Amino acid sequence: MDETKAAEFTGRVLADTAAFATVVLAALGDRAGLFKELAKGGPGTSGELARRAGLDERYVREWAAGLHAAGYLRYDPAQQRFELPAEHAPTLAVEPGPAFFGGVHQELVGATQRYDTVASAFRDGGGVRADELHPDVAEGTSRFTAQWHRNMLVQLWLPLVPEVEAKLRAGARIADVGCGTGQALIELAKAYPTATGTGYDVSPSAVAAARAAAEAAGVADRLRYEVLDASGGLPEAYDVITTFDVVHDAVDPAGLLRAIRDGLRPGGRYLCLEINCSDRTVENVGPIATLLYGFSMLYCMTTSLAEGGAGLGTLGLPEPVLARLSAEAGFAACRRVDMENPFNTLYELTR
Repeated sequence: MDETKAAEFTGRVLADTAAFATVVLAALGDRAGLFKELAKGGPGTSGELARRAGLDERYVREWAAGLHAAGYLRYDPAQQRFELPAEHAPTLAVEPGPAFFGGVHQELVGATQRYDTVASAFRDGGGVRADELHPDVAEGTSRFTAQWHRNMLVQLWLPLVPEVEAKLRAGARIADVGCGTGQALIELAKAYPTATGTGYDVSPSAVAAARAAAEAAGVADRLRYEVLDASGGLPEAYDVITTFDVVHDAVDPAGLLRAIRDGLRPGGRYLCLEINCSDRTVENVGPIATLLYGFSMLYCMTTSLAEGGAGLGTLGLPEPVLARLSAEAGFAACRRVDMENPFNTLYELTR
């Protein structure tokens, strides 16, 4: 054994273990509003921050010291004040900015709270049903994906699919399958005032939140949201159907793709956002792949297997797999859209 390499790996594991503790601290600070308070109100002692945020000083002091140790906060020992550097604010405090990680931290910490059930599934099979996950998983996912819908969907992605965009401008009827809290349809309705749409999701709480969000955004007259497992078929036909990181989670991804294909009108387009990954394990490496495999174990794969499903997992739908499944579902073509995104890949499928 190479003792130097062994010692280096021990240091790596220490750093990774400390990173997990940092995520927990960051998630607590996000939930308590401390990052946003520091960004808005500027530096403060633990006592000042506690008063400004309405929190217990002893907890704030320990939290701030921990994130100073991690390099997330600066500390002035003379003034005993903690500061959120301006360069750190977009990632920790600007929601739903394109770099914001608060939703990711909430989702990850929420998913780890079903760790025991996932551990049992290693021996017994099955997994954690979606409705058994901690509520932080759904809320964190919604907050994380909000940055795509508000900063990328209309501004960056739709110009890359001009036929889809033309249909939306002409007043397309849209379905968003696996709509979650409804943000994608809301952004589309705001950008294309003659378009109308329906969001479908299996979660009653997500559908209720989507309806409330559409009302608040002033577009509820053109949108509706329904509780439905779309893999069994869609009740209407649409000009444009969208899914955003949904198919790899599905219990029956093949059935879902068939239902979407059958739910398109002649000439219709299906816009499918999926995880940017390879069908070769050797190429799925690095921090993003590691994070996604973790989410797969705790969320995407386990919720599908819990229902006796395909269990594709977060990285289970690379381009060759989607192309095969879409062809089996009857799609005429599946085109990968040329774009730069470390997390996601966009596909345009034609009926």
